[in-house]
Amino acid sequence: MVNKERIIQEFLQLVQVDSESGAERQLADLLKEKLTDLGLAVDEDEAGNFIEVGRRTGNLIATLPANGGAGPLLLLSAHMDTVKPGRGVRPRRANGIIASAGDTVLGSDDKAGITAILECLRVIQEEKIAHGGIQVVFTIAEEIGLVGAKNLDYSRIKARLGFVLDSGGPPGEIIIKAPTQYSFTATVKGKAAHAGIAPEQGINAIVVAAHAIAGMRVGRIDRDTTANIGLLNSGVATNIVPEQAVVQGEARSIDPVKAEEQIQHMVDEFNKAAAKFGATAEVEVVKEYDAFNLSPDALPVRIARQAAEKLGLKPLLGQTGGGSDANIFNGRGIVCANLGIGMSKVHTTEEFISEENLVTNAQLMVEIVKTAQQTKE
Repeated sequence: MVNKERIIQEFLQLVQVDSESGAERQLADLLKEKLTDLGLAVDEDEAGNFIEVGRRTGNLIATLPANGGAGPLLLLSAHMDTVKPGRGVRPRRANGIIASAGDTVLGSDDKAGITAILECLRVIQEEKIAHGGIQVVFTIAEEIGLVGAKNLDYSRIKARLGFVLDSGGPPGEIIIKAPTQYSFTATVKGKAAHAGIAPEQGINAIVVAAHAIAGMRVGRIDRDTTANIGLLNSGVATNIVPEQAVVQGEARSIDPVKAEEQIQHMVDEFNKAAAKFGATAEVEVVKEYDAFNLSPDALPVRIARQAAEKLGLKPLLGQTGGGSDANIFNGRGIVCANLGIGMSKVHTTEEFISEENLVTNAQLMVEIVKTAQQTKE
C-alpha cells in the first residue's frame, strides 16, 4: 500500500527544486536518479534544443518492463516545469494542507503528478503487482506551449494508451474533452506623423487596432469557446502618431470548427479595420494544439473510472478549456485521459494541495495499473 509520509516528504523535496520553464536541469537529474533506483531504464531526448531559454534539458523517458502481466503497456506522464515565480519555493505544511510561503507558486502543478507516479512505481515494485509494462514521460516546458510534448522523441514511445496527471479537478475527475487552440500575432502598420503639428498626416496604428478589437467577440463566446486579447505593444512617444501596433491573442474551443471560425473572425476584424483607415494588418496564426474528445468507453477512460470506483471515488467525466500534454499525445495516436489531481489556485502564489489528495493520487495510480490488467480492449 502507499506510504503517506513517504509521499508527502517526496513532494516537499520536489517542490523545493527550482524548475521554472527552461530551467528543469536540476529536477531532471534528480528524477533520473529516482527512476534508475526504481529499476527503470531512463533516457533523455533532445527536446531542449527547441526552446530558447535556460539550459538544455530534454524530456525524460523511462521504461519498466512487463513482469508477466497481461495488460497493455501504459504511459504515465506529468511535466517537470513550473510557472513563475517558482524559484526558492518554501513549502508550508499545516492542518493537512501544503502551500507555499506566499511569495512563489507551490509547484503542485505538476509535481503532485510526478509524486503520484513515483509512489505508484514503488508500490508496484514492493508488492510485485503484475503489469504489462510502464513507460514514464516527464516533459519539459509544458507551461510555455507544451514544447516538451510537441518535440518528444516518439520513436521511443511504444505505449498506445495512457494517463496524464495534470488537471486541477479532484482525484476521480477524468478529462475527456480539451480544446483546439490558435494563437495569433497581428502587426498593424499605419503612418507616423507629429502628433501636435500634423496629426492628420498620420495613421494611428493603436486606433486601428482598437477598432479591430472593438469589433471582435472576446471572452466567453459559448460553452465550448473562448477568445482573448492578451498583449498590445505600440508607440515610442506621446508626440508621435504611432506607426505600428503589435497585438497578440488567442482563440480556443472544444469544437475544432468553432475554434477555426473564431480565429478567422478575429483576423477578419483586423483586415476590416486596416482597410477602413488606410493601414495594413499582417496576422500570423499558429495552431498550438488540436482538441481531443474521448468516448466514455475509450479504454483509458474505462480503466480510470473502474479504478476510481474501487477506491470509493465518484468518477467525473469532464472537459476543460485548458490544454495539456494530453492534447499532444492524443494527436500522436496515444489515447490519453487527463486526470484530476486536486491542486488548487495553480499559477498563483496562493497555490495549495491537501495531503489527502497527494495520497489519493498515488492510490489511484496503483489501482489504475491493477485495473489495466483486467480490462479488455
